[in-house]
Amino acid sequence: MSVGEARRERKNASKACGWCGRLGANIVLPHVRICFNCRRYRQYHPQTCPGCAEVRPLGYLDDQSAVVCSACAGHAGPSSVFACTECGREDRPYGMGRCAHCFLRERLTVLLTDPRTGRIHEQLRPVFDAILGGEHPQSGIYWLRRRQRIGPGLLAAMARGEIAISHHSFNDRPMDRVHNYVRDLLVAVGVLEPYEPLIERMIPWLATLGETLDPHHARLVDQFAHWRVLRHLRRLAENDKLTTGSCQGARSRLRRVVTWLGWLEARGRSIQTATQADLEEHLFTQPKSVAGELAQFLTWVRDTGLNPDLGSTYRTSTDPQVTMSDAARWAHVNTLLHDESIRLYTRIGGLFMLLFAQPITTICRMRTDQVDTNDRGRVLVTFERTPIQMPDHLADLVCTHLGRRGQASYASRGNGWLFPGGIPGRPLATQNIRSQLVERGIRPRAARHAALFALSGQVPHMILAQTLGISQTAATTWAALAARDWGNYISQRQE
Repeated sequence: MSVGEARRERKNASKACGWCGRLGANIVLPHVRICFNCRRYRQYHPQTCPGCAEVRPLGYLDDQSAVVCSACAGHAGPSSVFACTECGREDRPYGMGRCAHCFLRERLTVLLTDPRTGRIHEQLRPVFDAILGGEHPQSGIYWLRRRQRIGPGLLAAMARGEIAISHHSFNDRPMDRVHNYVRDLLVAVGVLEPYEPLIERMIPWLATLGETLDPHHARLVDQFAHWRVLRHLRRLAENDKLTTGSCQGARSRLRRVVTWLGWLEARGRSIQTATQADLEEHLFTQPKSVAGELAQFLTWVRDTGLNPDLGSTYRTSTDPQVTMSDAARWAHVNTLLHDESIRLYTRIGGLFMLLFAQPITTICRMRTDQVDTNDRGRVLVTFERTPIQMPDHLADLVCTHLGRRGQASYASRGNGWLFPGGIPGRPLATQNIRSQLVERGIRPRAARHAALFALSGQVPHMILAQTLGISQTAATTWAALAARDWGNYISQRQE
């Protein structure tokens, strides 16, 4: 070996990475060299530092030669090899020596800048702050760089003044997932006033609903939809009881009305000349559920005097059905308590249903102020008016969930929902929990009925209604089904 080769070999050996041994480690730490791959790996895989117990990139050595973070080694800030060259943060690395926060800030600034002022558009500043303040800036970057870019493009047009920042700007645009998301985002951060998307998304659909009917019947359908159906849905929304299921049911009922009116037209009749025999002939060829779906329309027809001779043959069943045994219910409870492969919010929601007979729609719309964790170590949950102490294991799950809510969508945090959803400002969709429970063999309706049946045999129906949020009539019906006589409960309580 020549003198030059020996010198080069010693030089390369001195540049070996102190972690993997790879030659050419040009990054110099106070006690050791580190190669690009090892630095990148440690930056993207932070661990708990033995010195400060914080989750940070570890690559420095302290006085006892323990591997610690830059702060514990006295090299925090811009001097750290893991720090962002722009802001000095060590979390959320994204590439080129910068963090995802700085990349996101740069792209949001370009997107939302008003060219007339050269600054972030004043009205869109809450959008800028909400997206930039997210727990996962990489998600914001991904949304901004998606192939279609319809949502970001819409915000950019608003910032440039090409589109008005108002609800009216969405009326002439498709009511698809992308446009609805931007609209919900603007509402969630306070740029636009609140609205009810489930109802608003029905209005364009109603405009085309009666296109296959003659003008007279089309006008009747429109009147029925606005005077009765939408009015009922808005009343539900005012009481915070509007659900996706209620809107889907309203759409189904309106479709049945259009089908029946079309059936009458094909026979040369109208709603005014239709007879009870026509109605029963039509229902004879339809599924049994059609009679129930037409009942509201027939009542409206009689109330308005259009045809007082038509009567509904639909009769609701007043007897609840219990198809799940108590043993099966407790088996499902045990699964949700201990199976950690199930998502945490699904476990909690399923347990609220199996133990306290809460419907999924009510569970998803629960607020954080319904949970009290400050009562001497106990966890109290209020479903209606009376706080209920949670069993120990369920209490632990609820506390864990409360600590994880910060991982929700950037526009869903801080809005008070116990189960925030991915849509800005909206709670978790009921189908999210329902589908996961069904996948585990838990049928929500059967599970809730089994819980109501069990509780009705243990708790007086008056207390049951106050605690679970069901009506006195429903509580009485379940109490009768459970074959318990609580008639002397009040006198016993007064004693």
